[in-house]
Amino acid sequence: MRFSPRKGLQNGHLQTIVGNYLPRLPFRLPFVTETVEVDPVDGSRVICHCHWQPGQESEHLTVVLVHGLEGSSDSRYIQGLSARFWNAGCNVVRMNMRNCGDSDALTPTLYHSGLSGDLGAVVDHYAKRFALQRVALVGYSMGGNLVLKLAGEWGARAPLCAVAAVCPAVDLAAGSDALHMPSNRLYEWHFLRRLMRRYHRKASLFPSIYKKTGLGPIRSLRDFDDKIVARYCGFNDADDYYYHAAGARVVDRIDVPTLILLALDDPFIRLTQETRAKILANPYIQFIETAHGGHCAYLGSESGDDIHWAESAVVRYLVQAGGASNGS
Repeated sequence: MRFSPRKGLQNGHLQTIVGNYLPRLPFRLPFVTETVEVDPVDGSRVICHCHWQPGQESEHLTVVLVHGLEGSSDSRYIQGLSARFWNAGCNVVRMNMRNCGDSDALTPTLYHSGLSGDLGAVVDHYAKRFALQRVALVGYSMGGNLVLKLAGEWGARAPLCAVAAVCPAVDLAAGSDALHMPSNRLYEWHFLRRLMRRYHRKASLFPSIYKKTGLGPIRSLRDFDDKIVARYCGFNDADDYYYHAAGARVVDRIDVPTLILLALDDPFIRLTQETRAKILANPYIQFIETAHGGHCAYLGSESGDDIHWAESAVVRYLVQAGGASNGS
C-alpha cells in the first residue's frame, strides 16, 4: 500500500485539521438502531446503528466500526466507511462507545480506552442473534486501541476473522504526553473541553456518583485521566489506567489478519520501541507506516470521495481478508 498526500497537504497538522472539516457525500444508508447491554452488573448499554444486507445476514461479512475519543457513530469517517463497506456487500454495525451518541443516560459509568469488553459484548450479541460466522473490526484512534486490545485478548476466537486500526492510540501514556506538547495544545484543549462538558452532564444525571467540585485544576488530558477516569473507573492513577487500558500489552497475541495504518507525522500518536517490536514480530499484522497522513486523515491525491485513502485501504484489506460474502 502506497499513500501519496494531496498537493499542499504534506503537513501533518494540515492533514488532521482539513480531514475533520472536508465535506463529504450525504449519508443516506437506511439503518436499524438498537441498544445493546454490555455490562449486566450495572445495566450499561450502548447504541448501535446497523445496516444489514438483504437476505441471510450470516452470508455476509459483518464489520463493526468503532470511533475515536469524543466521536460517535455519526463521525464523518465512520459514515464514509459504512457506505464503502455496504457497497462492498458487507453488513455494518456502527457502535457508539458508552455515553457517546447521546447515550449518557444509558450507563452510570464513564467511558475509557480499556473497555474492550464492551466491543466484545456487541460482537457476541450480533453473532448470537444472526448466527454470524465472520466479523471484522475497524477502529480509529481510541477505537483503534479498543479493536487491537480485543483482538489480542480473543486471539483466534470465532467469529472474529480480521481487524483494521487507523492511527491507533495503543501506547496511551506516550500519546497523552504528546498531546501536552506546545505544538499540540489546541488538540488537547479541544478534547478537554468536550470531555469536561460530558463529565458535567454525567454529574447532573448521576449526582450521587459524580461530584462537580473538589476535583482541583484539570489542565491536561493526563490531569483528566488522573483525577476523573482513574477515580471513577477503578484505577490507582493515570499511569495505572494507561498501563491496563493499552492495547500495546496484547498486540503480540493477535491471531487474525490485522492491518495497522500509522502516519509518522501524526501530531500525537506515539509508539514505544517495545510496542513497535511486538507489532513487527507478529506475522498476522501488516504494519503500514507512512511519511504523511496526519491523525486519521490520509487525504490522498485521488479525486472526489476517493481522497480518503485510509478508508479505501481498510475496505480493500478486510474484504480480501474476510470475504464480503460466502464464496467471495
